[in-house]
Order: sequence, then C-alpha cells, then structure tokens
Amino acid sequence: MFIEYLYIYKYFFMAFIISLILFLVSFFLVYQTPDMEKFSIYECGFNPYGDARIKFEIKYYLVAIIFIIFDLELTFLIPWILAINNINYIGIVCMLIFMYILTLGFIYEWIKGALDW
Repeated sequence: MFIEYLYIYKYFFMAFIISLILFLVSFFLVYQTPDMEKFSIYECGFNPYGDARIKFEIKYYLVAIIFIIFDLELTFLIPWILAINNINYIGIVCMLIFMYILTLGFIYEWIKGALDW
C-alpha cells in the first residue's frame, strides 16, 4: 500500500525541500536592516489618512467576477483535455456545449463593455 503513494510522498518531500532551500537562501542573502518604522503597526510606513470606508468603482468587482468565471472554465477544461482519448461522443458534445455557452457569455460581456476601462 505504501508503494502506491510513493510518488505523492516524493512530490511533497521535494516541494518541502525546495521551499525550505528558497526560504533559507533568501533569508541569508538579503541585507536586513531592522528599523522601528518597519515594526510599526502600519505596513506602508506612514500614518493613515482619511476614512478607510471609501467607495470603490463597480468595475473592479466586475473584473474580479469575470476572472473567476473564466478561471473556472479552465479548471473544467483541464480534466477534459487529459481524458479526451477515453471519453465517448456524448462527453465531447457536452463539453462543446459548455464551451459554446461560455463563449456566448464572453461575447455578451464584450458587447456590454464590461472589459472596457
């Protein structure tokens, strides 16, 4: 049973080793100057001004939602591409319908001007 998961264990081990090496290299090679301003509660280095509750334009939210939608499209396409040799005609037709609906959504967003700044 251990043999079946050997590749996964190797992957996690290598990811841990690489991340540890990168962390240690960056920690020892970077010139560090401790300063009281860096340890203050404000990360940007100066005291805040104005109200924190300012209104944002709706364009930022629309772009974020559009990104999430088309990012999810990609996550549905990757397994389909990997299994393209093993699926039947119905699976291909369903995926083409899915792609058609997403393409229509993209064209609709483009016509409505959601991608224009």
